[in-house]
This record gives sequence, C-alpha cells and structure tokens, in this order.
Amino acid sequence: MRNEYLSAPYFAPIAPLLPRTLVADFTHQVIGRDYVLQAVLAGQPGPEVLRGFAPEARTPYFHRLGEITRAVHDVRGPGFGIVAGPHFATWSEALISYFADNAADVEDVGLDATDLRAVGAHAEREAALLDEITEPRLMHGDLWHANVMLSPDLDITGVFDHDRSWWGDPAADWTIYLASAKPDRNAFWDTYGHLDDSPAARRRALYYRARHIGAVRLERHRLGKAGRLVESYAELAEVLNALAFPS
Repeated sequence: MRNEYLSAPYFAPIAPLLPRTLVADFTHQVIGRDYVLQAVLAGQPGPEVLRGFAPEARTPYFHRLGEITRAVHDVRGPGFGIVAGPHFATWSEALISYFADNAADVEDVGLDATDLRAVGAHAEREAALLDEITEPRLMHGDLWHANVMLSPDLDITGVFDHDRSWWGDPAADWTIYLASAKPDRNAFWDTYGHLDDSPAARRRALYYRARHIGAVRLERHRLGKAGRLVESYAELAEVLNALAFPS
C-alpha cells in the first residue's frame, strides 16, 4: 500500500486514469493500520466487460493497453527495485534480492523454495547479462484486465492497483509477460511497439518468467488453489532446465 501511494507521482503520464487519493494515513493513530481512501473510477470492471467480447473482438482494449503500458515504461527512475525502495545500482542486484525475498516468503508459508533459490544462484552467475539493462524504467507490476475499468466499447477509463510497481527492465513487467502469452493479444504490440528479440533478451526473459512464477505461487497459496500451486513447480522446473541447458 505504501509503495502504491509513494509511486503515484511517477504515473503522471496516465494521471487522468488513476483513482484520486482522498486521504491516506500511515501513522496507525486512526485505525491501527495503514489506510488509503480513493475515489471511485468511471467505467465497469475489466473482467465483466471483456467477457462479453470474443477474443478476436478485443482489439480496441489491447490497442489502448499497449498505449498506456508504453507511457508507463517511458518513465525513467533513480535506481532499480521497488519504487518505494530500497534501490539498487544494478538490475542484477535488484533481481537477486527479489529472488531471495521471494524464496523467504514462500518458505514462511511452509512451501519449498529450493527452485527459487536456484534461479537466484543462476542470476548471480549471469549478472553481466542482466546488467546490460542500465536504465531503470517504471513498471506497473500488475496491469491487466483485472486492474482496469472499461467503457462498453472497450476504452480503458481507469487504471489501479500499482502496489507492485518497480524500476527495472520493461520486458520484466507483468503486462509484457501476459501480452506475450497468446497470439490473440497481438494487437497490444501495434501500439506498444516490439521488444528486443536478441538472444540476450530471450535469456533475460527466463529470469523474468521465473519472477512471475514465484509471485504467482504465493498468490495461488493465498487463494487456496492447491492444484495450480503444484503447477508452479513444474513451470519453474522448465525455466531452470532452460537456464542450465541453453539451446
């Protein structure tokens, strides 16, 4: 919550789409915990609107999402890592720290995090590859249909829930990961532009996929999705195999 509040000024390029903050308090003197109250955004929740459109009819949504994501990714930051800090001088340090923290969180809820620690070890060995990314850019961290408001004609009228915002390589953002997952989302790239597809970029993408799998693992545990939780171990095993035996 504090990260979302503190990062809001950096989202100035899309400010008209963000909820207006009415009041925030982190002193715990009012209700004994952090709280932020925000104005209601115009439109309807993304999942409710999109379910009324076939995948091939969702082009207006993906075009607008690409524009918004590009505007966010064009914002430059002071260092790598979570927007509220701590910041790291290099991208590799930020990712290595992330995998260590993610593993600790997974272990804290009683799950095995050996695979996440193995990814972190690979990242240490390939720090030079990761550090080819030298300019921190803003990432929303969770920008997808679940965190937007839409009009009936699929225009995005609101964007929210950027509590996972980071400074780093835009290719590591959740939006990019999901946009790359299915060909019916290709309209996104019409307005966002295309990613670096060099061998080095594809190699870095393995670490980004591992980062998302680790985050999703915790989410599946929180939601009680035991079957999907087990899948995360197979998914990360694929990443580790690709890191160990590059094609």
